[in-house]
Amino acid sequence: MKIVFTGGDTGGHFYPIIAVAEEIHEIVQKEKLLSPQLYYIGPSVLDYEALAEQNITWKKTSAGKMRRYFSIRNAFDVIKVAIGVIQSVIQLFFLYPDVVFSKGGYAAFPTTFAARILNIPVIVHESDAHPGRANVIASKWARAVAISFPGVSEYFPGTDKSKFALVGNPIRRVLFRPAREGAHEYLNLKDDIPTLLILGGSQGAQAINSVVLDALPQLLEKYQVIHQTGKNNIEHVRSVASVSLRDNPNKDRYRPFGFLNTLAMRMTAGIASMVVARAGAGSIFETAAWGIPAIVIPLPEEISHDQTKNAFAYAREGAAIVMKQKNLTKNLLVAEIDRIMESPEIQTDMSEAAKRFAQPEAAKKIARMIINTALKHEE
Repeated sequence: MKIVFTGGDTGGHFYPIIAVAEEIHEIVQKEKLLSPQLYYIGPSVLDYEALAEQNITWKKTSAGKMRRYFSIRNAFDVIKVAIGVIQSVIQLFFLYPDVVFSKGGYAAFPTTFAARILNIPVIVHESDAHPGRANVIASKWARAVAISFPGVSEYFPGTDKSKFALVGNPIRRVLFRPAREGAHEYLNLKDDIPTLLILGGSQGAQAINSVVLDALPQLLEKYQVIHQTGKNNIEHVRSVASVSLRDNPNKDRYRPFGFLNTLAMRMTAGIASMVVARAGAGSIFETAAWGIPAIVIPLPEEISHDQTKNAFAYAREGAAIVMKQKNLTKNLLVAEIDRIMESPEIQTDMSEAAKRFAQPEAAKKIARMIINTALKHEE
């Protein structure tokens, strides 16, 4: 059984693939199937170690990003797409997998189109409440389309609605297990002060970082703050914080990180009382799995329609409130945090709504779809 994964090079595309691969190995082991050969096809790899842990082999191909606005770079990227399709056809011809699983993103298109040319089954998963173009196109010939949010099928015009399955967003197993024991000691924080987790995304978010830095003196009066700034922003954030908190008696309550690795994220999830984050599907479903109330701040709509729709879809479930970036100020942020944190009833309602929204079986359901499709193709 050969399975090819493909998708964009962001964490939101890449790590769900790892989660699905984990479940494929689990099913294969339990059902005593032949060990699968797993491949990842794309222009780059976000996390080599994660691929190696799942015995996934990387095959490099070219890909081009087609922008929605006029840019001379589109002309060059059309060439990259064409080259990527040719490379993918060659890769798939010699591998001849039983199924291709796509997480979408511009990097996925050459591989899914090559699979169509070679008549290889394709399964697509869309993380967001508003689909990307690569998945919309691939859905036309895909055997199945898994979605994370209700109602997303409306944005796939002309695609057979019987193909769609609402499964949620795949999350790595380890992130479903927040680590509470020893977390305060690991993070060097006190266990009698509520903790806030601020997530700017894997690359950080300067708008969020700026407001959080302004709000720190007020926040630290009541809370401890774990702040993922993004690797590129950590030195600047530390520098600004060291100045603004120089004489602050609560400065030891602030913990900035460029990036929270898996262990640190589990520890933080184990003690956090609230999350402030962007509205990527990964962040939303991880927060939901932890059952933690959230304030979500989507990227502006001119940058990402996906995050705005994700944010409001999650908020409609009662698990979060949405703050638009254009309205974001330190006073508003602090006021909303206080409003939620000072009401056990609101916290409980939001936590329960988050747990209802989370779909912990997402990765397993997708893995089963992939394996069933692969076994049928082998026959």
